[in-house]
Order: sequence, then C-alpha cells, then structure tokens
Amino acid sequence: MSTSSSVYNELRLKKQLCDAVIRVDNAEFHVHKVILCNCSTYFRALFNRWSSPDNRLFEIPNVSPEVMKLIIEFAYTDFVPVTQENVQELFVTADRFNVMGIIEACSDFLEEQLNPHNCIGIWRFTDNCYYPEIKNKAFQFLLNHFEAVATTSEEFLQLSVQELGKIIENDQLSVKKEKTVFEAILRWVTDSTEERREHISLLLSKVRLALMPPEYVIKSVDDNEVMKSSEECRTLLRRAMENMLDIRTKDFSNSIICYPLACPRLPAAVLLAIGGWSGEGPTNGIEAYDVCADCWVKIPDNELTPRAYHGTAFLNGSVYCVGGTDNIQQLSTVQRFDLGTHTWQEVAPMHSRRCFVCVTVLDGYIYAMGGYNGRNRLSTAERYKPRTNQWTLIASMNAQRSDACCTTLQGKIYICGGFNGSECLLTAECYTPETNQWTMIAAMGNRRSGIGVVTYSGYVFAVGGFDGTARLRTVEAYNPDTDTWSDMASMVQRRSNFGIAVIDDRLFVVGGFNGFSTTVGVESYNIEADHWSYVPEMEISRSALSCCVVYGLTNIAEYVAPRPSLQVSEVEEDTVV
Repeated sequence: MSTSSSVYNELRLKKQLCDAVIRVDNAEFHVHKVILCNCSTYFRALFNRWSSPDNRLFEIPNVSPEVMKLIIEFAYTDFVPVTQENVQELFVTADRFNVMGIIEACSDFLEEQLNPHNCIGIWRFTDNCYYPEIKNKAFQFLLNHFEAVATTSEEFLQLSVQELGKIIENDQLSVKKEKTVFEAILRWVTDSTEERREHISLLLSKVRLALMPPEYVIKSVDDNEVMKSSEECRTLLRRAMENMLDIRTKDFSNSIICYPLACPRLPAAVLLAIGGWSGEGPTNGIEAYDVCADCWVKIPDNELTPRAYHGTAFLNGSVYCVGGTDNIQQLSTVQRFDLGTHTWQEVAPMHSRRCFVCVTVLDGYIYAMGGYNGRNRLSTAERYKPRTNQWTLIASMNAQRSDACCTTLQGKIYICGGFNGSECLLTAECYTPETNQWTMIAAMGNRRSGIGVVTYSGYVFAVGGFDGTARLRTVEAYNPDTDTWSDMASMVQRRSNFGIAVIDDRLFVVGGFNGFSTTVGVESYNIEADHWSYVPEMEISRSALSCCVVYGLTNIAEYVAPRPSLQVSEVEEDTVV
C-alpha cells in the first residue's frame, strides 16, 4: 500500500474529510467519493450521474455489509482477502460494481482452485460475468480433464443437454479414446433415463463414432436398451459403421474431410520437426505431427534461417532455434518463432558459436551446452533469460561435448555422449542449477555421438547414435535414484542425428542418418509394451534436425491437419429414417 493510500485509509477510519456514506442494510460506511470513483466506474456513475452533487447518503441494495466492507477496503488499500467462503459473493458483487482489481483477484483464486470436481460449477457460475477469462479457463480445464470429470464429478450429471452437447462437440475435448465420450453420454442419460432418453441421438451425433472399434459399437447397442429402442440411434450407428468400412479402403487424411463422424479431435500438443540437413545442405522446413490424426503437416511461410545441427526449445508460447550451422559458418544466433502470430524474430546471440549444440529448458531458462565453434569442441555452457533477452555463462561441463544430447529430470539437466574431437563418448553428467555445478554420473553401456536423449516415464533415455564404427539401434535408460543404466528394446532402424521427443505418452524418434542416407522414417516407443513401431513418415528426408513439443496454444488448429465442422443438423438429416 502506498503512503498516500495509507493516509486516505487513515482518514476513512477516523471519518475525517469523508463526503459520502454508503448504507447497506443497517451498516454505514463513511467514504471519500474520489477514492471509490478511482476503483469503480459504477461508483463514478453513482456519484456523478445518478445523484445530485450535494447528495451524501447512498443506499445500495442486494449486497451484504461484509462484502461491501471488503470492496471499500480494497478501494483504499488495493488488497482483498479472497477465501473459499466469500469468493462467489465477492466475485458477483465486484462484477456488478465493475471493480476490476477484485474481479481479477477472484478469478486468480478460482483458477487455482480448479479441479475435476468443481470446474463445471465454476464454468456455470461465471456464465454471465463481465470478466470472461475465468469462464474460458474453467471450460478449457473441463476439456483438458474430461475423462476425470465425466467419471468422478457429480456436477457432470447436473449438466443440461445443451451444456453437455457444447462440451462433447468441441474439437479441443481431450480424450485418448473416443469411447470415453460415448460412455460419458451413457452415464449422463442413465442418471435420469426417462427424462433424458429422448436426447441420446442428438448427443451421439456429436461423438466421433467412426473412431471407435466396430465390435465395441455393436456390443454397446445390443447391451443398451435406450439405444436399441431408438431408431435414430441405430441409423446413426449404422452410418458410423459404413464410415469405418470406407475409411479402411481410403487414405485417412482424406477421410477426415469426407467423414465428420471420423474426424479426430484436436490434440492438446503438437510435435514439431524443425530444420536439419536435407539433400545438399540445411533446410528451414518445419513439419508438425498431429497425434490425433496420425499425420504430418507442413508449416508454410517459414522465415527461419536454414540450419542444421541446432537445438530447439519451447518456452512461453514461442519456439527458439539455437545455434547450428547454415553450411557457411557455425552459428551463435538465436531465432524466436511466435506460435500465436507465426512471426520470426532474432533475439540475443549466445556468447559462443555452437554447432552440434545441446539445448533444453529448465525453470524458465533456455540452456545451451557444448557444441563446436569451428575450431574446438566446447565444454562451456550458458543460459538465456527471455524476460531480459540475455545469455549468461554457467559452469563448464567436465568434458568437451559436441553432438551430445540433453534433457531435464527432477530439476537437473542430464547430458549424455557426444564427441570430444577424437572419440565418441559414453560418459554422462548432470547439472544442478542451485549449486551451478556439473557432476559425473554412471557411464552408458555404449559410446554414442549424434545421440538422442529424452526424459520418459521417470527415466533418462539414451537412444541410437554413432559409436565410432556404426549407427546404433540400441536404447538404454538411466535411473537417477540408483545411478544405473538398463537396456531397453532397440529401435527398428539404425539412426543418428535424429529428432527426439515425448508426446501422447510415447517416445518418438524422427528422421536422422542411417549410415547410408538421411531418412523420412519415424518410430514411436511405448514403455509399457517395451516395443517400437513405425508411424507415418515426414515429407522431408533429413538428419541433424531438432524436435520439440508445443502445447497450450489457443490456435493449435493452425498446426494440425484440417478438420471439418461437425454440423449437427447435417448429421440429423442423415439419420432420419
């Protein structure tokens, strides 16, 4: 609280120089008009337009003395204690009086309280408020945690058919399997069968039925009396089965356009493959992997400087491309891509040129380690703070490392393998930011340069690479609790200098060099099955690329395969017998 605010509040408490009295029920508050005008357009209008200048007493209905006291104290101190008990009344009253500071404080409080059991209540509660941000955040939380909400929340069962329809038709609804949505509808209908059975065909028309296993659909209809007795439901499900059969004979990406009932939902995150070495030199090509549509999408209008052997990092809605080479020189430059505006900007360069660099993000900083400056393999490391646009040197590593790879786990950075100028390395070390210190950890079982390193399921995975003789398929995982490495299932294809990332609870390796040529090939690994399998290929064959996962984008639809709008009216027309 500023000195002037403190003085005004002291005068208020002593009822000195006050020129108005706010009466709520039987409570009276002596105030200064100018102070309340400063925090609320409502009071400005009340004092200046809705009353005469000599009016001193103002009766305000439909608000409790306790909440009015908090609002007046906020006007003088710029502070309000928001609690579980007062947040709803305080929010509604502040919205009525347009006290933006309190609205924001209540919104922040409600956002912190969001969970699967109350997000629907908060979404509905803020339905008619002037401040839409918390409503949007509550709705997005509901979409992101739909499975938990639909299976555990009592609020879910109280939704109207219109509210439930709005939720399940949303492309951003996050579910691993579409049958989660299907089963949620059945749970809602079953809670009040006689009242809700008439809505089931409307709700089912908003489900991507053709993405569900056909045998599951058939069994569900046979087992559910409501669906079995609805001719509209049976017709809709038959149409979905026909779509499933058609899709099996056509390219899936075309099926997205042709069959709304097979249209995948938008993913919560997207895997980007950026730059790399393709053909005779570096490329600036960027492709995005859409995990829901299971396909790659080319990102157009790209102004990235062609570069290879670089690093990438996602932070605060932007992708940073760090170091590498443009085939003329080793780079210290850094370019930032704003995913919201699709614009590129050059930010502060690193202290050193770094080709074959390792890049990661930890606690809001971008770290760049090792690499090759055109003369020497580097042991130096530095970190970038976006808010100040500055790079700062940190402690050097214990070894010179270029063509290594790094990841973060439990607040530390792990860097593995690489090349020191004379041999491929099997050593690894970790960095602790609090002490600014590097510590050697257990060595890997294989020498690996051009390695891929990523955190997955609580382990540090070291994948593929070059051991000085051949490209590798082998994979090993590091347990930081025991300081030991364990062999995991090998990749299908040998590769080095590939992109690596974890998305959709799977580990992906992208492109790379197989010992003979660059590749478009992509594989994914599932730790539960300990198994690698191919996924769709990229359009561009490349090695020395870098991958990162981007998420939390309001414009995620601009980075995925196009989706048609699922028009309920069209579906309903199709389902009429």
